[in-house]
Amino acid sequence: MPVQRAAPPSGEASPDALVIRRTMAEIAPVADKVTSYFYALLFIRHPEVRPLFPAAMDVQRERLLRALLTAAEHIDDTPVLVDYLQNLGRGHRKYGTRPEYYPAVGECLIGALSQYAAVWNPETEAAWVRAYTTISQVMIDAAAADGLRAPAWWHAEVVTHDLRTSDVAVLTVRPDQPYPFLAGQYTSVETPWWPRVWRHYSFASAPRSDGLLTFHVKAVPAGWVSNALVHRARPGDVIRLGPPTGSMTVDHTTADGLLCLGGGTGIAPIKALAEDVAEHGERRPVEVFYGARSDHDLYDIDTMLRLRQSHPWLSVHAVVDQRPHPQLPDAIREYGPWNEYDAYLSGPPGMIRSGVDALRHSGIPSDRIRHDAVDELVVVGY
Repeated sequence: MPVQRAAPPSGEASPDALVIRRTMAEIAPVADKVTSYFYALLFIRHPEVRPLFPAAMDVQRERLLRALLTAAEHIDDTPVLVDYLQNLGRGHRKYGTRPEYYPAVGECLIGALSQYAAVWNPETEAAWVRAYTTISQVMIDAAAADGLRAPAWWHAEVVTHDLRTSDVAVLTVRPDQPYPFLAGQYTSVETPWWPRVWRHYSFASAPRSDGLLTFHVKAVPAGWVSNALVHRARPGDVIRLGPPTGSMTVDHTTADGLLCLGGGTGIAPIKALAEDVAEHGERRPVEVFYGARSDHDLYDIDTMLRLRQSHPWLSVHAVVDQRPHPQLPDAIREYGPWNEYDAYLSGPPGMIRSGVDALRHSGIPSDRIRHDAVDELVVVGY
């Protein structure tokens, strides 16, 4: 990683950060044009990188650029920046990304920004070059370190395929080599029917002695991977898995309770967290709120109720809400208090956003509310 310049006083943005944020504000109204121009430059100037991307770019097209801009936005927050970039660098190994590709991406990033930013001068360009140099080096180093201990991807054979509803399937797969992960994490999945198209899904159990992995998948409109996994995959098919990631894991150094909100297939990591507490032999209270739009959509309620029967410290509350935008977090206001609990949320982005607000208002500090990112980079289970 390049030598860092002296950090600005606490709470004060560095000159580079101010320049970068100004540029991002300027390009926000024309983000689609910036994205299109970026990829046009990249594929014309560096056709060797085109095979890294799926044939159809309608979903992928914003992801790389958005990730770079997200990183640049946190250029002054070293811990957040490094953690985000290391995960990004490790995750990009599965695409076949090599160190020599990073300069090409940086060149085209600068080219796209310079084309659409209202103010672009040598000072602006220098700030972005410094930021991207830092960003790319952290990602390169993380990928290199990861390459010494883990493969870029795992092949996994579908062992069972259980269609729970017309659009939700529970898949169990067997990786071709040991796959280490923690309960509450997620991974990226690629199917043989849509090469180079990856989607994220949470593990639906704690690590098992037999090494098998389980996912809950909901087929969504125009969802290439989700529809393939729900309606096309069968036992014997082989999919690919990226590395595990995510920080929505249990802190076993504390005896605080767990307040868990799972909406739809978001119940998958919640179930894994409950199993993790049980396997550690803990007796801390775990309160699970399982939200759905109908009784029929509570496709895993029997599993959760069996867990409750085996573990008296576990409570399970089914919340059925038929409104277009269910407000599962509203239900927690009837219970509590929650000041001795850590909160975990998984489900649709809207539920997570409203859930975080509800939990804060109920007195749970932000640093005790855990969920993974809610944009399309890492919306898990959908």
